[in-house]
Amino acid sequence: MKKNIIYEDKHIIIVYKPAGIATQTARVSQQDMVSELKNYLAKKPEYKDKKEPYLGLVHRLDQPVSGLLVFSKTRQASGELSRQITNGQLQKYYYAVVYGKPQHKHGTLTDYICKDPKTNLSLVVKEDFPQAKKAVLEYKFIKTLLAFDENADLEKFEEVSHFGEVSLVEIKLITGRHHQIRAQMSHAGMPLLGDAKYGSDLSKELSRKTGCKDIALCAYKLTFFHPVSGKKVTFEKHPEGEIFFPFFSSVI
Repeated sequence: MKKNIIYEDKHIIIVYKPAGIATQTARVSQQDMVSELKNYLAKKPEYKDKKEPYLGLVHRLDQPVSGLLVFSKTRQASGELSRQITNGQLQKYYYAVVYGKPQHKHGTLTDYICKDPKTNLSLVVKEDFPQAKKAVLEYKFIKTLLAFDENADLEKFEEVSHFGEVSLVEIKLITGRHHQIRAQMSHAGMPLLGDAKYGSDLSKELSRKTGCKDIALCAYKLTFFHPVSGKKVTFEKHPEGEIFFPFFSSVI
């Protein structure tokens, strides 16, 4: 766990969650970030002979998604960070590898989403659909790679030249809905690689050919105001997933 901690002080912990690990789970035998962090804190000298350390879960990432999470170490910090999420002051940025190439260099997706509890899927529906919630994100096109691009390390894509293009996009999440990025990007014709739930037939086949088992989505940047000092802080970390490597092998 210690190697995944990006920053820590008396009030907050910033940690990188690898894909495949749950943020929090009730399953006794399953690893999750909350349990790992509590175990890490309990071993520190300042918590010796004390009760279980306080750890506030401020926000989550889906289990197949990697990226940065901020946890609070005090109730005061937890309340302030939760307020910033509600007010949109805690901003989350993602990198995603999508099938195809966006038609525009940047844009805003505004949809209405409804979660189906039976399938655990979020569906894009009409505004007047019962229990529909507004979902908004902004995206920016970064780079597209072709299967036969000689200037990039594309060994993973050599076998699938007939599938065409894959692109790296940056996403700024404006609202926080269940599976929002995955559902909206797929609905807009830009399904994420590795996404078995929301992917198209071609994106799923490309994911299988490239060995992309985890969703190609990483929360690479967090920006917010420190809950005690009030100073604006930003934390960044490039994705560790193999599917991202070709895009970062050269300057973006």
